[in-house]
Amino acid sequence: MVAAGVLAPLVRKRVNAPPLVVQGVAFGAPLGLCIAMRRSRGRDVATCALQMWAYLAAYKTPHDDPDAQVERVHVDYPIAADRVLGLGELPTVRLQRALAGSGASAADWTALDRVLVWAHWSWFLVPHGSLLYILVRHPARFSRAAVLTYAVFDIGASVYWLLPTAPPWYAAAVAGEQAESEPVLRRMMVEYGELFWRDRWASLYSVFGGNPLAAMPSLHFATSVMAALLLAEVGPLAGALGAGYAATLGFALVYLGEHYAVDLLGGAVLTAAVRRLGPRAGPAVVRVGRAVARLEKLAHEAA
Repeated sequence: MVAAGVLAPLVRKRVNAPPLVVQGVAFGAPLGLCIAMRRSRGRDVATCALQMWAYLAAYKTPHDDPDAQVERVHVDYPIAADRVLGLGELPTVRLQRALAGSGASAADWTALDRVLVWAHWSWFLVPHGSLLYILVRHPARFSRAAVLTYAVFDIGASVYWLLPTAPPWYAAAVAGEQAESEPVLRRMMVEYGELFWRDRWASLYSVFGGNPLAAMPSLHFATSVMAALLLAEVGPLAGALGAGYAATLGFALVYLGEHYAVDLLGGAVLTAAVRRLGPRAGPAVVRVGRAVARLEKLAHEAA
């Protein structure tokens, strides 16, 4: 199960199988590992890694057929919502006009621009780093924290399959092409990445990108808010650091043109829903965990 789950995302474009079957095999890898290995801190880390490997495939798979995805993509509703939130103008446009440097060269990027770009890039470490901190410092809280965090990831990925939604930079680029003019807003993260990383940028972006039409809800914001809430449960300082990062990232995502403000609201709603419904799902999750533990025991007794 582990081997098949690791291979499934790699061969998903080459096998003639429904995407849901491929994803089912991929998400079977963490389960298989929990039976094949006895519980340990190392197994916990490996299980989380396998879960994220399956999530990445779930995130990228809708864009395996970009033409079909474009036919289904929603562009207008987040623009309409953000114009309401921005009192007639997109918050991203308003912020970039007021605060952004020209970005024509490295010297034209302000300190604020650089901080916000790096806040965006550092997101790849924050949710998992928060879980690692909890695992090391508060191991009794780890299982619940991991379930809540990865529930946000996986539910969000399912929305990307059902409701592909364009981010601001994509909608602006399409509108600019149709009108044969410059986009009304910039994708500042990519502009700075090309200047900072130079020839390495294309390969870096190919690894961490993969689905440009996955904006609603913002999982960047949703998982950062969840991390802040979980850190607040283990200590005020950790919670304050988590909340400060989530607030900075939320501002950065809108300012840089990566997400609409309404995408952030969607992410916050997702996190709140997972937190609220978690206790109701708790007994079922515990039963599944006990069943897996019994299978693990049987497997190792047989061995």
